[in-house]
Amino acid sequence: MLEEIRHGDEILAMILRASFREPGIHFFTPGHYSQQLGYMHHPAGKKIVPHIHNICPRSITLTQEVLFIRKGRVRVDFYDQDRAYLESRVLETGDVILLASAGHGFEALEELEMIEVKQGPYMGDEDKTRFEASAPATFNWGKDTP
Repeated sequence: MLEEIRHGDEILAMILRASFREPGIHFFTPGHYSQQLGYMHHPAGKKIVPHIHNICPRSITLTQEVLFIRKGRVRVDFYDQDRAYLESRVLETGDVILLASAGHGFEALEELEMIEVKQGPYMGDEDKTRFEASAPATFNWGKDTP
């Protein structure tokens, strides 16, 4: 299952749940995103033609990141551009999220292992603006748990 987290017309994130299973190749992101999120499921023996990626100048103005949840559970809190809390989702082992825009914060609900992939090079303090969390102190498990 793929879930889009939206605020108005803006996609904040895309969550690909560990339960997603479909044959073939599926790309979920628009072509203009600087990170592309895709899923591939091929039968044994399927060959992918060897290839080299060409040098293609690209202009990236916004960092988008992909998180792979290897183990545990994490709550992701979403914020708008004005740093106001919007909503939360819980990710579990095997889930993948593309953080496309706006703000986000995390709380490990269990021991957590995750892998992050994003554009580089890392720009240090220029790369992000940190702010105080305004997510509710109590989390509504019935409403916010997938």
